[in-house]
Amino acid sequence: MASYSGRGVHGQVVHKLGARIVGGEIAEGEILDIGALGAELEVSLTVMREALKVLAGKGLTDARQKRGTFVRERTHWNLLDADVIRWRMETGDGGPLLRDLSDVRSIVEPAAAHRAALHRTDADLAALEAALEAMGRTRTDPAAAAEADVAFHRALLAATGNELLRRMDMLLEPGLRERDRMVHAHADADDPVPSHRAVLDAIRDGAPARAESAMLDLLAKAAEDLDHLDRAPNGAARP
Repeated sequence: MASYSGRGVHGQVVHKLGARIVGGEIAEGEILDIGALGAELEVSLTVMREALKVLAGKGLTDARQKRGTFVRERTHWNLLDADVIRWRMETGDGGPLLRDLSDVRSIVEPAAAHRAALHRTDADLAALEAALEAMGRTRTDPAAAAEADVAFHRALLAATGNELLRRMDMLLEPGLRERDRMVHAHADADDPVPSHRAVLDAIRDGAPARAESAMLDLLAKAAEDLDHLDRAPNGAARP
């Protein structure tokens, strides 16, 4: 799900409060003193109320008569929201998030590659090839490289020919984008093109078992990339 695009003071308040809630600085169940928070952040009550509407849409806050505005329990948070994912990464909860993402990818993407080899169209192959070429061009730009990587996996899901699988991009993309930005920003990161090329070649050849195997190899390499970042000096590359 797309991140909140609000700019200026309003957007800053959304992101400051969201990060404080997700990071645990403002605890679950805590009643929010909107006036005091507004004074602390030096914004009007109108800005605070609008920001809290955005956070409510992400499942982080709610308001009740006689109780006021409060932080909802984590079970109600939209953990697939791009901002919530980013705030988790920023506030030290990135490890569990990335492990959960790896588990989900290991369930979904090998099967998607298998099916894509059976159902891909010429347009699907063109989209996969374009994303792969972009990955090669943008290696020195972590943000652009991450977007190209995400585009490849989006095209893979689309190539299955299954509308429900195609919409799994809503589940995978926010976390994958943050993971890829972190990996591509690391100076020692391996070239991701060969492992993705192997998946594309198998899909193009209509070889489902080989496509599934190539995706499993890609995911194993992705796990190695994260392990490598874990061992980076001072843990600088990994939250």
